[in-house]
Amino acid sequence: MPTPSVSFEVFPPRSIDASFKLWETAQALAPLEPRFFSVTYGAGGSTRDLTHDAAYTLRKSSGLPVAAHLTCVGATKSETMATAQRFAKAGVTDIVALRGDPPEGAAGFEPHPEGFANSCELIEALAQTGQFTLRVGAYPEKHPDADNQQANIDWLKAKIDAGADEAITQFFFETDTFLRFRDDCAKAGITAPITPGILPIINWTNARKFALRCGANVPDWLDQAFDTAIRDDRHDLLAKAICTEMCSDLLDEGVDSLHFYTLNRPEMTREICHALGVTQAVTGVRDVA
Repeated sequence: MPTPSVSFEVFPPRSIDASFKLWETAQALAPLEPRFFSVTYGAGGSTRDLTHDAAYTLRKSSGLPVAAHLTCVGATKSETMATAQRFAKAGVTDIVALRGDPPEGAAGFEPHPEGFANSCELIEALAQTGQFTLRVGAYPEKHPDADNQQANIDWLKAKIDAGADEAITQFFFETDTFLRFRDDCAKAGITAPITPGILPIINWTNARKFALRCGANVPDWLDQAFDTAIRDDRHDLLAKAICTEMCSDLLDEGVDSLHFYTLNRPEMTREICHALGVTQAVTGVRDVA
């Protein structure tokens, strides 16, 4: 089995305790020499400053590439581009460009009157600066706002054509879901790399709720397996086995990079990476406490 390249998503801390958890996550995962850490952006742009500060500190403390999320929500075009320039000045020149989730309680996405109307407009503006490596989201199953799955693929192609360098998918629970999507993207003429997003299941109840909100199919066999595992107090063992097997199958199908959604809880992600052969030791993150 080939050893994959890996990358990890974290979210910015909102408290002192959460800050320690983020740095502990970086300490635990940096020795795996990831391609990058990505730092999320809260719904409605609610963590704009926190994302900047976390990305800057993570970049300075680890010396590793950091990809900051940037969205269209709740800001003018000039404000959004100013945020991008703040990232660049902090040494963060990888951006995950997204439309973004609406603020909590909002019925749906509404562009700012003076903002970018969608992710394609944002990607095109960022690409024109020539400063950034741009990654975008991709949906191997129908996005809740999409008319159908073909619309997802067409929109991804538009984002790549606008200047994106790579796509990272929403998580999924079955290997074939990604493989079908990859094949359909190739048929549509998409040649940019598409990296599968992997969610180690730390809490099945929470993961299931999140999956239903974002349009990820929950297969019956997985529901049944976790019902049994939780009853037998073997939740973590099942979660690691399922995730490792899915990643191994993806590698067998020619996937060479995996992106893990860590939820700032690195233990299971690290164990899965070790099982996949990602164990290279490098100098760890410097203590910034």
